[in-house]
Amino acid sequence: TLSEGQADYGRPEAVDIAELIAGKKVAIFAVPGAFTPGCSKSHLPSFITAQEELKAKGVELTICIATNDAFVMEAWGRTSGGADAGIRFLSDGNAELSKALGLLIESPVMVRTKRFSLIADDGVVTHYFSADMEASDTWAPNVLAKL
Repeated sequence: TLSEGQADYGRPEAVDIAELIAGKKVAIFAVPGAFTPGCSKSHLPSFITAQEELKAKGVELTICIATNDAFVMEAWGRTSGGADAGIRFLSDGNAELSKALGLLIESPVMVRTKRFSLIADDGVVTHYFSADMEASDTWAPNVLAKL
């Protein structure tokens, strides 16, 4: 279960990712941290500008995930323009999803998620993009090129 911050600073809402993506073709991308330079200058903007192209290829929903808390994710979505573009910003605050996917980065400061992107159709991953070689392998243009 992930969580989603609210614009009115109310209590974050629990989001069952399996329920959210059931019956849909979705793009999910994860970043090591909201408001960090690479994530804010490259990864997120690539998905903001690609929303129409993703929709044209059948992607119904784009989700951004990080281990930041729900309030930080909501603020990042709002201030970056990502939420206005239709991207959902979800917190994996306890790293439950990151652990389950084997994509956890342990650090002295906080647990983070490895950078990745994926396409899932009705909950089944059809395309996976790793940043093991290059961070840009997970950006929207590379995702679009494979769809």
